[in-house]
Amino acid sequence: MVKKIQKSGSSSTSSSASGSPLSGAIKDSAQQIWLAGLGAFSKAQEEGGKAFESLVKEGMSIQRKTQAVAEERISEATSRVTSMATDISSKAAGQWDKLENIFEERVAKALNKLGVPSARDVEALIERIDALNQHVQRLSTKGSTKAPAKSAPRKAAPAKKAPAKAARKTSRSTKAA
Repeated sequence: MVKKIQKSGSSSTSSSASGSPLSGAIKDSAQQIWLAGLGAFSKAQEEGGKAFESLVKEGMSIQRKTQAVAEERISEATSRVTSMATDISSKAAGQWDKLENIFEERVAKALNKLGVPSARDVEALIERIDALNQHVQRLSTKGSTKAPAKSAPRKAAPAKKAPAKAARKTSRSTKAA
C-alpha cells in the first residue's frame, strides 16, 4: 500500500507540473474578464450619466405633454359642467316663473271670487277719479266767473207711516187695561 501512495503522490506532482500552462491560461483569461468588467463598469458610469440626463430630459418632455393634455381635458370638463349648470338653472328659472304665474293667477281668482278688485280695476278707478276731478275743476272755474246758479229747493220727504204691527200692539194694550 505504501507503494500505491507513493505512486499516487508522484502522479499528483507530475499532473501539477503538466497543468501549469492550463492554469496560466485560465488565470490570464480570468484577468482579461476582470479587466473587461472594469472597462464596462467605467464605460457604463460615463455613459450612464449621459443616459440619465437623456432620460430626465425625456421625462420632462413627457410631463409637459401630459400636463397640457390634462389641462385641456380639465378645461373641457369645466366648460361642460358650466354649460350643464347654466342649462339646469335656466330650466329651473323657467319652472319657477311658471309656478309663480300659476300662484298669481290662483290668488287673483280667489280674490276676484271674494269681491276684491284687481290691480287693473283699482288703476281704472284711479284714472276715472282723476278724470272726474279734472271735470269738477273745470266746472268750478266756469261757475266762479258766472253768478252762482240757484239750486232748486228740495222737497221734503213724505213722513213714514208707523208699521201696522206697532198699531196693533197699542190697540191690544189699551184693551187689556
